[in-house]
Amino acid sequence: MSDSFIVALNDSDDKRQYQYDHTVKYVIRQERIADYLSAAAFINRNGVGICCIQHEFGVFGGRSSKYLLTLTKALKVPYTIIFHTVLKSPDTMQMTIMKTLAYGASSIVVMSEKAVQLLRDIYHILPSKIKCIPHGVPDFEILDLQAKKHALDFPFRKTLLTFGLISPNKGLETVIRALPTIREQHPDIQYIILGKTHPGIKKVFGEGYRESLQYLAKTLGVERHLLFISAFVSEEDLHAYLTACDIYITPYLNEEQITSGTLSYAIGAGAVVVSTPYWHACELLKENRGRLFGFDDYLQLSVIVNNLLNRPAEIEVLKQNAYVYGLSLRWPKIGKQYAQLFKAVLTETKTRVIASKSIVTEAPTSTNPSSFSLRPS
Repeated sequence: MSDSFIVALNDSDDKRQYQYDHTVKYVIRQERIADYLSAAAFINRNGVGICCIQHEFGVFGGRSSKYLLTLTKALKVPYTIIFHTVLKSPDTMQMTIMKTLAYGASSIVVMSEKAVQLLRDIYHILPSKIKCIPHGVPDFEILDLQAKKHALDFPFRKTLLTFGLISPNKGLETVIRALPTIREQHPDIQYIILGKTHPGIKKVFGEGYRESLQYLAKTLGVERHLLFISAFVSEEDLHAYLTACDIYITPYLNEEQITSGTLSYAIGAGAVVVSTPYWHACELLKENRGRLFGFDDYLQLSVIVNNLLNRPAEIEVLKQNAYVYGLSLRWPKIGKQYAQLFKAVLTETKTRVIASKSIVTEAPTSTNPSSFSLRPS
């Protein structure tokens, strides 16, 4: 087998639901608890040195993703767990699951200092077990701005952009409500929402949220300034959009957003970012790397956007600050941190096994095998 492989998780009972490439060696069906046990057995017998688990509530089966515990309990190799969400006020089940996963893990990775603080203060996890590794971004190349603007039909318009899966907690209506005021100073303004409706939302509610945004724009008389691009775009095209837009906006409504991959991508691409002050944004946009506005405060947003669009020099400063910081988020650098962490875990595990085998004592006055003891270090 290769040096690594992937165990994927499908959100249906169909193991052929998605067309995975050769790196995926095993598939778990989300709500089939037996699959988690079988996956652990598959991992155990395939020469794995360490297992890396990406944790997010709602991804794994059972209440609060409790089926994942079936897998971790059956693993015979050390595992590192990456917590994509750390709740400030978990319920009893969430708290128990998080602490159980953390206790069994050889190491824990989170992507922000706020998450480190929550794991320490709320979940009482040893700080020595926690590693903060930022959300990585592609190794973006420098693009020709004017060429990309023309390619995307941006050349004669000021452009605001939000991308990602669309759902009601994204606060997109806040930007739409700000458009009339922005249009007063910048009549060529265009707000692009790039992305498909979240599959979980679409499955239950259809396209109701997207349609409500379109209706709001029509009611406010700014429907011609709003453009939906309902597509999953390539990494190259996403980079082009982030480069070509004038301002990237994340108007999320909930403070307790511990990690935002879309925000990391925007910073990594050197975009000018305006955001609500959720936890990850407060960390990424400090030191003059962006601007913050209050939750659901479309008036403040309009003031910030107008001020930036009226001050090209300030936009250039923010772009440069974001780009320089974004260099530290590139995948080669983030990947190196993970490689170092995994190497440390493997070394520690090997040392522990050797120490455990060596600490075998024999009582001098007895030849009874029961007098031998094996004690872990």
